[in-house]
Amino acid sequence: MFSEADLAAIWLTLKLATTVTILLLIIGTPIAWWLARTGSWLKGPVGAVVALPLILPPTVLGFYLLLAMGPDGFIGQLTRQLGIGTLAFTFQGLVLASVFYSLPFVVQPIQNAMQALGERPLEVAATLRAGPVDRFFTVVVPMARPGFITASVLGFAHTVGEFGVVLMIGGNIPGETRVVSVQIYDHVEALEYAQAHVLAGSMMVFSFLMLLGLYGFQKKHFFAGIR
Repeated sequence: MFSEADLAAIWLTLKLATTVTILLLIIGTPIAWWLARTGSWLKGPVGAVVALPLILPPTVLGFYLLLAMGPDGFIGQLTRQLGIGTLAFTFQGLVLASVFYSLPFVVQPIQNAMQALGERPLEVAATLRAGPVDRFFTVVVPMARPGFITASVLGFAHTVGEFGVVLMIGGNIPGETRVVSVQIYDHVEALEYAQAHVLAGSMMVFSFLMLLGLYGFQKKHFFAGIR
């Protein structure tokens, strides 16, 4: 059913999506918390930067990230000074690009969940002498759990479906940067439509099941919340 190259692309895609989702939860949570709580004038510009990948063509974002990761780019110069070399056309480069590309799909659900909490739960926790860190991990995180679950599913699924950014940053290196979307493109270019159908159909089923599970969870949480 799947060729050896297909299986390698599937494994690399799952590895990339898992890595990116974990990093996005670590990076996106404090950003979402700040956006949900701040009254600073910087909230608008920062929110716009976070949401930029929603409207930018993937090739545009991929092009500028490629320049930034190149030998003359600021990211490339930094990684070379650290002895890592340039990140373009590497798995690490794909991870970094995917973090930028999928950031709004993680930040926005968490931010919305945190904003929906209101001030009351934090005020009650403060009266019980809970410190800021304690309040965040014992009150905010548990109560915003639906937002974290939504963010995880959307971030993972969005990374799995990437094409333009990964092709610009990673190229098409078997076992290193050739993810499922690029593998499908290769099949189509080679007129191997049967193999393309298998991979594309599998991605459609996978994405549908993830979204179906997410909507089911959200519906269950909604009805539980109004009881």
